[in-house]
Amino acid sequence: MSSELAAWLRRQREDRGWTRTELARQLIRAARARGDTSMPGTDNISHNIYRWERGAVTPAERYKLLYCGAFGIPFSQFGPGRGQGLPPGMVDTGPAVPAASADGGTLPPERGASAIRREVLMAAHEGSAHAEGVEQRGIGEATLEQFRADVTQLAVQYLTGETFGLFTEMRRVRNRITEALGRRQWPRDAAELYLLAGCLSALMAAAAVNLGYPQAAAELTRAGWAYATIIDHHPLMARLRLCAAYAAYWSGHPQQCADLARSGLSFLADGQSAAQLHLFGGLAAARRGDAASARQAIAAARDARDREHHDELLEIGGEFGFSRATQSYYAGFLLSEAAAPDAAGELEHATRLYAAGPGPGEQHSRRCQMLAHTDLAIARLRAGALDAAIAALEPVLALPPGERTAVQGQRLAVLRAGLSQPAYLGSARARDLDEQLAAFGPAELGRLPGQDGVGQGHA
Repeated sequence: MSSELAAWLRRQREDRGWTRTELARQLIRAARARGDTSMPGTDNISHNIYRWERGAVTPAERYKLLYCGAFGIPFSQFGPGRGQGLPPGMVDTGPAVPAASADGGTLPPERGASAIRREVLMAAHEGSAHAEGVEQRGIGEATLEQFRADVTQLAVQYLTGETFGLFTEMRRVRNRITEALGRRQWPRDAAELYLLAGCLSALMAAAAVNLGYPQAAAELTRAGWAYATIIDHHPLMARLRLCAAYAAYWSGHPQQCADLARSGLSFLADGQSAAQLHLFGGLAAARRGDAASARQAIAAARDARDREHHDELLEIGGEFGFSRATQSYYAGFLLSEAAAPDAAGELEHATRLYAAGPGPGEQHSRRCQMLAHTDLAIARLRAGALDAAIAALEPVLALPPGERTAVQGQRLAVLRAGLSQPAYLGSARARDLDEQLAAFGPAELGRLPGQDGVGQGHA
């Protein structure tokens, strides 16, 4: 398929301010208008639109005809460089129709010609005056491209950077985007800005939890939800449900976390984000000690990941991706929360994947890597292996203060509670480790429920 046709298809959709989902609905309506009731669902068609607009395949003749119906153009104008006699999207209305008088009759030629000329010219002048205002684009292409680059860069930097510094930069870019949304924008520009504002809301929500403020994170996800709803962007909706679930869990509400995650799966059933949602959906059962349900969630996550899926958030990458190492960490975390005996094995597998480096197309989260080491230490401590637990913690305790998070502090609080078990009383090594853990968390971070070693985990 030519890149020109792919670009033309995307431009025609964006010029109308349609998301891929909305175009899919329009194609279905066009098919029904032709008596075709055998169309697949909107999700399947949206995926086809994604492939057509990237030049992977060419739409079949059936879909070319439906495109024409949705766009309101004759087939002769389908594609780039076609129908140059008329602007894209305009339809030749054919021969003129005699003008009608107020009572339904045709105006006498003597009066009708003058009246028609006057009305037509007035309509043309009015349209020209209005178009002069609306054609003023509220944002330049360079600025829009800079916003896209900023969001992509922040999503990648968040995997390894200092949380608070990145949060302030996210806020700065978000405020610039919301300021741009306050001006009149072309529909396609507004849709892009709402998408970027929603992505930043998701990133800021994740950062807020790690800074120790899950309630603020919940508020940020609600703001992002409003942006996602305006453009009907299901992958973004699913991501924001995931962020809300993350905030709920670290607020001490595992059942609410599971409910939010299952809600997210109604917007996205396949791919990496769906895998994350399945894992968060299993956390409530894991906290109840239901290892069987935790394993079901882990298996569902693997199945979801294996089902091919592409969307704009995955194109951004960074925090919006989900590496296999991080998926293994979360699987181990579920098993650890359920006190399953194989939790340590899964967490060891995760640490090995992190140590081996990212796979093709992957990026690793340093926060999750350090959490994998922490939860491995918790699992080893429960098994009575103090020396192995200390070894697992070495890279965690070496983290600079700016990379330490409230979530990490909460997990280390669980570890500290485990050191109070009778088996470790009187141990000099346990006492030294406890002192190191007590000094780990930066005082300026907020505190999560259970961060004092009470109410989380099984230590």
